Amino acid sequence: MKLSHYDSSGSPRMVDVSAKPETRRTARAHAFVRIAKSVLKKLPDNPKGNPLEIARIAGIAAAKRTSELIPLCHPLMLTHADVDVRLEKDGVRIVSTAAVTGQTGVEMEALTAAATAALTIYDMTKALDKSIEIQDLYLLEKTGGKIGSYLRKPTGLEKLVHSATGATGPREPAGRSRLAYGVSRGNGHPPRNSPARGGRNRA
Repeated sequence: MKLSHYDSSGSPRMVDVSAKPETRRTARAHAFVRIAKSVLKKLPDNPKGNPLEIARIAGIAAAKRTSELIPLCHPLMLTHADVDVRLEKDGVRIVSTAAVTGQTGVEMEALTAAATAALTIYDMTKALDKSIEIQDLYLLEKTGGKIGSYLRKPTGLEKLVHSATGATGPREPAGRSRLAYGVSRGNGHPPRNSPARGGRNRA
């Protein structure tokens, strides 16, 4: 397959998509921030606020500004952008979603959202541990466009990620979910003592 970001002389260019029809396009991306258990325990006491919620907002904002960060990306009028941030025993798992009705895809918007959310987690916790690692940034799935749908084939532990995040096949992105300091509850509400409900751990 020929890369389209280069012209006949080999110079980089922004691809002309004006002849493409507008179609609905979606994408979901993943990232994981590995954090020591001792640091995870201190997240509720972060003086900067709730790291997971701040990371979620940072990811959404980054998705909308992807073309300012990646030189040859097209500016897109996103119809949907969200980031799900979940606290796990070994760190923080991030799954971002983006959607648009347009002439080019939103894979970079989803990946930028996941990456920025992960970097925000690092920024919020680096004072506690400089060795925190950002791992496994990749596209989970995309739909729409000439090439059609793509679903990353999970291997090993990635199967657990697909199962936990619902990435079983191309579909419309879910609506915004409420987070319980990064851990969803069955009824969609935060735990009683979480910062999101004004409990004792609120920063």
